Amino acid sequence: MNDIFDLNAARQYLVNLQSSITQSLTDMDGTSFLVDHWQKDPGDKLQGQGITQILEGGPIFERAGCGFSHVTGPQLPPSATQHRPELAGCAFEAMGVSLVFHPRNPYVPTVHMNVRTIAAKPEGKAPVAWFGGGMDLTPYYGFDEDAVHFHQTCKDALAPFGEGLHPRFKTWCDDYFSNKHRHEQRGVGGIFFDDFSELGMDQSFAMLQSVGNALLSAYMPIVLRRKDMAYSERERDFQLYRRGRYVEFNLVWDRGTHFGLQSGGRTESILLSMPPEVRWSYQRQDPPDSPEARLLSHFLVPKDWV
Repeated sequence: MNDIFDLNAARQYLVNLQSSITQSLTDMDGTSFLVDHWQKDPGDKLQGQGITQILEGGPIFERAGCGFSHVTGPQLPPSATQHRPELAGCAFEAMGVSLVFHPRNPYVPTVHMNVRTIAAKPEGKAPVAWFGGGMDLTPYYGFDEDAVHFHQTCKDALAPFGEGLHPRFKTWCDDYFSNKHRHEQRGVGGIFFDDFSELGMDQSFAMLQSVGNALLSAYMPIVLRRKDMAYSERERDFQLYRRGRYVEFNLVWDRGTHFGLQSGGRTESILLSMPPEVRWSYQRQDPPDSPEARLLSHFLVPKDWV
């Protein structure tokens, strides 16, 4: 499959991206990541290896997971072919970096990012490859300036590749990161794209790198602004309740989770996005004028932040 795209270059970029991001978090938090190099068993349907890095119990990040994986399989899972039915049954090669950072302070938002490439070889036809990924922000107590900064950074990352990409990927993110069973957004959004190769492989890969490289610029200034804000049990309780919505999305709707589980991936690495503590409440109702209610009415609705 390397005849359609230099997957070695993609692998090197992704491994370096994981390293730079986890080092930045360690520098801020003061807590080192546990580094778990793993290899699939020879008899498994899915073959490959990866590096799962996890930080737990830090003063700033309660749990931060950042994983790299590079796998091959005999057949693309249904989650990868729902928009490409002609590739059903094809062997594939996939690699990517996926991260979710769950902060301790309820005023610091959770962030998610994924950048990935997949290559497939239809029998008797030319090989195909594409890219996917993006990033999105999930606040518990929202701030307009944080949402604006995050979205502006995403827009700037895409600007060199065409002015039409940001509004398209922003809308795609709003549509995708939605708990449809609750008619509720997961967060304030960001950008999302999938099955993407329309710029040609080299430029599409350059766009992927621009998105991956923008994560720290998009997120870390927000962490610095919010990490020392005072909070009480009220804010903590609401944070744990809203984390329940995060879990619901990842298990019910997320294509990446489904791809990993359906293809026989490594469960511990796939579920590194789960928060360490979470709470569900039955039909919780917050006062209409409360900051908790404002999260839903002002922030968890699609809007143009930039």
